[in-house]
Amino acid sequence: MENFIIGSLREASTALNALIANDEAVQRIARAGGILADTFKNGGRVFSCGNGGSMCDAMHFAEELSGRFRLERKAIPAVAISDPGHLSCIANDYGYEFVFTRYLEAHARPGDCLLAISTSGSSSNVIAAARFARENGMVVLALTGRAGSDLGAWADVDICTPAGPYADHVQELHIKVIHILIEMVERAMFPENYK
Repeated sequence: MENFIIGSLREASTALNALIANDEAVQRIARAGGILADTFKNGGRVFSCGNGGSMCDAMHFAEELSGRFRLERKAIPAVAISDPGHLSCIANDYGYEFVFTRYLEAHARPGDCLLAISTSGSSSNVIAAARFARENGMVVLALTGRAGSDLGAWADVDICTPAGPYADHVQELHIKVIHILIEMVERAMFPENYK
């Protein structure tokens, strides 16, 4: 059993080291962090969405911004599209493909930003949200796990973190990228917390 554990940790380490060595991905992370900070500085809000584990990541992203990441600071307006009442209502009345777009239609406005998360980059409802956001004056950031994905094609910045054939190591990299993005926002908006 210990060999399996060490092997799993090595796989995760290999995936992380590959991301560290990927200059293009690092530049995209930096660009996305700048976009997020500018969105908030300009009075915009950020919405996040995904399915399953990616929804959990979307929720984690939003709560760290509206709550607190490291040190005390003002709340930052970020919302995950994860309300069960909304999701079940829209899925029942319109279909699951519309659960994110309908929320954006109700709450988002031009100048806001969408963080769309899909390990495969092929989740139809997340792609629909990205398309809706782009067509309605929002900036779209994508977190994906496969290069050249349909979701990535709708994104202003596609942060792709390939990490093998399964979603688990992709999700591990996604949460690391999410934490980096949050810290970048905090460093830009509350530099006094990082002296």
